Amino acid sequence: MLGIDDEFKKTRMYQSIKEDGLEEGRQEAKLEAIPRLLALGLTVEQVAVALDLTVAQVQQAAQNQSS
Repeated sequence: MLGIDDEFKKTRMYQSIKEDGLEEGRQEAKLEAIPRLLALGLTVEQVAVALDLTVAQVQQAAQNQSS
């Protein structure tokens, strides 16, 4: 028998919130990896390609880390 929680988990709203949270977590992990990759000697462009980010996103994250 399905409870209220199980029914709620099937709703579009729940699925959307869950996906947004996962995507936000993925983005945060990428941004946290930038300083380490740059420290290994990769260029901003290489990091952008490796993490599927824009060069501007990598540059901004690198600047935020050094501040």
